Amino acid sequence: MAAATVVRLPYLTVDEYLHTSYEPDVDYVDGRIEERNVGEWDHSDLQGEIISILRRQAKAWGIRAVPEVRVQTSATRFRVPDVCVVSASGPREQIVRTPPLLCIEILSPEDRFSLSVRKYRDYITMGVPEVWIFDPANRIAYVLQPDEKTITHRDGSLRLEGTPIELSLADVFGVLDLS
Repeated sequence: MAAATVVRLPYLTVDEYLHTSYEPDVDYVDGRIEERNVGEWDHSDLQGEIISILRRQAKAWGIRAVPEVRVQTSATRFRVPDVCVVSASGPREQIVRTPPLLCIEILSPEDRFSLSVRKYRDYITMGVPEVWIFDPANRIAYVLQPDEKTITHRDGSLRLEGTPIELSLADVFGVLDLS
């Protein structure tokens, strides 16, 4: 998941950010770099499972799902969601500038939902209909909507209204039970 540590480096221009490689990639917010918490097993396992489920349904649902692609949410903000879902009929952009259908984030143990809300709001402000946030430690999913309403899900499925996109929480979190 992203939106963790703000690195207090000198101000960077958008051009400098776009022409610099980061491992792992970072968010760019108004001239500053924000590191993302990634690299732990449950985070990676859940991200892989979500991508796998979405890609198995990609043709039927008319979508493309990609991990960790840069999304330009405003002129001076670039976010890197854990999973980005776009319409298959939409433009194929190296940096996503057309609002995705869905941005998905996965919390790492160091992430705090309340501190990450600014990042999620950037997606909503850009025009993303919903942001889905998965908490592998507590096996909870949150849905952030444009009206700033956050819905908590402990079971059942998440469905993106107006699309066939649906993820069963049992299927998604089930990967964490595999040995």
